[in-house]
Amino acid sequence: MTDTTALDIPGYKTGTWVLDPAHSEVTFSVRHMMISKVRGTFGVKSATIVAPENPYDATVEASVDVTSVDTKDEGRDQHLRSAEFFDAETYPTMDFRSTGIRLEDGDFLVDGDLTIRGITKPATFSLDFGGFGTDPWGNYKAGATAKTVVNREDFGLTWNAALETGGVLVGKDVTIELDLQLALQA
Repeated sequence: MTDTTALDIPGYKTGTWVLDPAHSEVTFSVRHMMISKVRGTFGVKSATIVAPENPYDATVEASVDVTSVDTKDEGRDQHLRSAEFFDAETYPTMDFRSTGIRLEDGDFLVDGDLTIRGITKPATFSLDFGGFGTDPWGNYKAGATAKTVVNREDFGLTWNAALETGGVLVGKDVTIELDLQLALQA
C-alpha cells in the first residue's frame, strides 16, 4: 500500500539539507568466490536534500567519489578503478537523483535514477530515518541510512573469472548502503 498524503514527522524542518561528510559513509558488499563477501567504502562527494512542506515531495541528489574505493587491498582497489570495472578515470562519480518518495507497507522508499559508469538505471533505496537533533555548535542535523541492491552487470561492470570449483569470482548483486548525516542550511 502506498500513502502519499502529507506526513507529520516530529522535528522535520523545510529547507535545503547538505551533507556532513565527517559523519557520513557509503559502503558496499559483494559475494567473492561464492563463499564470502568483500566489503568496501567510497567517499561521499556530495548529498543534498530539498525538503518542502510535504516530505513526499522532497528531492535527493547524491554523488559518490568512485576513485576513493577502499576494500583494504590496494591491488583490488586499483583493479576496481580500472576500465575493467568502474573506469574511474572516465567516470569518477556514481550519482543518484530521486524521482519520488513513498511509504509502502510501513517502509519509506526513495525511487530514483542511479548512474554508474555512465549508465543510468532506476533504483529504489529503503530508508531508515534516524531522526533530528542540534549539535553543540547549534547546527540542526538529520540522520538516515539508505540501502539498495543492484545488479552490477546492469551498469557495465561485467568483469569476472570462472572458478575451478564452479561458479565465478565476483557476484552480480551488490548491496550499497549510505549512512548519511545532513545539516540544515540557514
